[in-house]
Amino acid sequence: MDERANLMNMMKLSIKVLIQSALNLGRSLDSEYPPLQQFFVLMEHCLKHGLKVKKTFMGYNKSFFGPLELVEKLSPESSDLFANIKNLPGLKTAVGKGRAWLHLALMQKKLADYLQVLIDHKDLLSEFYEHDALMVEEEGAVIVGLLVGLNMIDANLCLKGEDLDSQVGVIDFSFYLKDMQPNDNDKQADEIVAVLDQKHYVEEINRHLSCTVGDLQAKVDSLEKTNSKLNEELIAVKDRIISLQEEHNQLLKESELVRKKSERCVETNIQDTKVELETYKQSRQGLDEMYNEIWKQLRAEKQARMELEKELELQVGMKTEMEVAMKLLEKDIHEKQDNLVVLRKQLDDVKAINLQMCQKVIDAETASHKKNEIVTLLQEKSGQMISAAKEMEESVDLEQDLKFKKENQNNLHGELQKEKDTVNCLRNQLKQVSNVQKDFEKLQLEKRQLQRLCEEQEQALQEMGQHLSQSKMKMEDIKEVNKALKGHSWLKDDEATECKQCNKEFSISRRKHHCRNCGDIFCNTCSSNELSLPSYPKPVRVCDTCHNLLLQRCSSNSS
Repeated sequence: MDERANLMNMMKLSIKVLIQSALNLGRSLDSEYPPLQQFFVLMEHCLKHGLKVKKTFMGYNKSFFGPLELVEKLSPESSDLFANIKNLPGLKTAVGKGRAWLHLALMQKKLADYLQVLIDHKDLLSEFYEHDALMVEEEGAVIVGLLVGLNMIDANLCLKGEDLDSQVGVIDFSFYLKDMQPNDNDKQADEIVAVLDQKHYVEEINRHLSCTVGDLQAKVDSLEKTNSKLNEELIAVKDRIISLQEEHNQLLKESELVRKKSERCVETNIQDTKVELETYKQSRQGLDEMYNEIWKQLRAEKQARMELEKELELQVGMKTEMEVAMKLLEKDIHEKQDNLVVLRKQLDDVKAINLQMCQKVIDAETASHKKNEIVTLLQEKSGQMISAAKEMEESVDLEQDLKFKKENQNNLHGELQKEKDTVNCLRNQLKQVSNVQKDFEKLQLEKRQLQRLCEEQEQALQEMGQHLSQSKMKMEDIKEVNKALKGHSWLKDDEATECKQCNKEFSISRRKHHCRNCGDIFCNTCSSNELSLPSYPKPVRVCDTCHNLLLQRCSSNSS
């Protein structure tokens, strides 16, 4: 704790001596100036305070250049500085590289900025420093705030790698003992007070700007997060659309396959029905031929009956025998009549079955009508056969023909049932095709809804991109203003004797005016413009050059 306080006090005195000497020597210091050398020694001690010892394959290493290397990752602007360090000839040790880094950062007037970047990332510094080190505690932030005042110094340093490696860092307290003696020069004290006031003013402006930059950075981060989320959602929706399209294509292929299968089944069924019709026609032709043969037999039987009647007339003597034979024939006729009644009932049943088949199958209507006609003809034939059967016993063969017809009708009934089953299968397949079409329409509706969602999300992304571009432009403006404030210093009234633009000497009539943007002194004619700046709430006086630059910047931002 005491060591930290001593180092911080020594740094305060060293920075105070450097500012005073810079004011006396015209703001330019050389590398051989002793107070500047002691400043670098003190900075080296401050960076080494609380530094952890790291074990490497070459042994134990304790160098303050390790944490300084983090600046290259955290601040891309420092890449040129590290490139210059690598190009220095004769620089071998890590301590020499750290000393070269301090010299170059002071020459670039960015020593305070680079160390501020390190202090803002204390979680990274914990790998190199102990928990009570000066750079981790509040004293480090105080020293960085004091280093902002060194930006007014123009350091012209000569760097040699061998000197930086072999230099011995010993603190010389004689300079600070001299500075502790009373100083009677009031003018220098007033100048130091003015410089410190300007430094505090610049620090306050920097603090305000850093706050605004932090807020804008947080907004940019939140917008980037939302943008990444929307991109992820858009990618998921696109993947969903692709998967739905693939499913849609698969369903189309399946529907085409089902359609082809159904067409094939229909063609096979049509071919089968054609074959069955041909077989039916052939069977009908066979029946017609049988019927023709039966007609011929009936005619022959009629002729035989006529001959028998003639014989009966001739054989009157055999009447009694014939009566006995007639009785026997009557018994046979009754039996045959009973059989004919049964056959008629069977024919009626066949008619009913044929009517049902006509209602179910449209293609078999013509065939059924023809069958009915044939059945009527058979009924007429059966009546004639009944009349003929009374006289002839040989008509028993008709029963076998009827049985054959009955078997044919049963076969036709079975074939009609098969056709009915095939029709039902085709209907079920048609229902499945209709269901597939309904599912396809539902998928099309879902696809349209997803396309609408994609369009809305793309519009939202475009709006977010516009907001991001506007916020980035504002950030660039603020960074440029911050750079301008860091690069320009506030010129004193005593230092300017003539206008910087027209080079006319100041007098009682031609008075001095400061430009609020660059800090230089101009006459009234060269600084008559007024503009609003980020650090001032109201329009303030600016020079002609700054006025033109700011207007060009505003026009480029608006375009």
